[in-house]
Amino acid sequence: MEKNQLTVKTLFGKDTVKQKFTEMLGKKSQGFITSVLQIVSQNSLLVNADPNSVLQSAMMAATLDLPLNNNLGFAYIVPYNTKYKDEQGIQRTKVVAQFQMGYKGFIQLAQRSGQFKTIASAPIHEGQLIEQNPLTGFVFDFTQKTSDKVIGYAAFFQLLNGFEKTLYLTVDEIKKHGGQYSKSFTHVSGLWNTNFDSMATKTVLKLLLSKFAPMSIEMQKASISDQGVVIDAEAGEVEYVDHVDVTDTDKAQERLILMIGDAKTLEDLSAIEEHIEPELFDLFNNKKDELTKKSA
Repeated sequence: MEKNQLTVKTLFGKDTVKQKFTEMLGKKSQGFITSVLQIVSQNSLLVNADPNSVLQSAMMAATLDLPLNNNLGFAYIVPYNTKYKDEQGIQRTKVVAQFQMGYKGFIQLAQRSGQFKTIASAPIHEGQLIEQNPLTGFVFDFTQKTSDKVIGYAAFFQLLNGFEKTLYLTVDEIKKHGGQYSKSFTHVSGLWNTNFDSMATKTVLKLLLSKFAPMSIEMQKASISDQGVVIDAEAGEVEYVDHVDVTDTDKAQERLILMIGDAKTLEDLSAIEEHIEPELFDLFNNKKDELTKKSA
């Protein structure tokens, strides 16, 4: 343990590494590095994690200017056991560090984009869901709580241009999503089990933003790197060792969401319009309205 911990310390102590964090964070860099080393020293699994994966996860947080502090809930470095084959072809296990976004991190990035008037995510208790209509929206009354039982999670945003959207998922739907997309969903020490409320709140907010909100470059990077082992933070290269394999349709939709977010002109949008599925209409039209106003 001590050997790997010192390796992480040595890596973060290199002048080239310190200079890189200084370029990204300025005067905040030393405090940021200190917080990363504290996180590692307090987690027996991270102590044994591949040092470079810790470094790249930290750099991803730095590029997004999000603090790494488990008590703040903006972003996390999480250990994950992954299998690999050595040079002799023997299967072995090693610990790598994953970068994970917290729901507060997504809210922070949305606020920075300057396009959001309001954004929030919260658990919904029995009695608070008044009306459920996926087409016209959901109605909640937070004064009508009848028990402490959480029945679902909701996320909402309103843009400065007036566009607004709500997404509500039941607890069962959240669990189905977690089980479908994360191998660590059933792990006893995984965040889904140790902090389900936080993961569920983040999940519904992330899905809402990725499907319906204008995605800034920072938000795209955060969404793509979330729950991934960062290979190269600056290049945005991420490996999803924790993710259950998704279908080609899932991957195609994710690419379309990113292409909509990346579109700089109406011509860019026109080039992909014929491929837009119904569930992406709102996101596509909102981006179209945004670009139309810019070109006016």
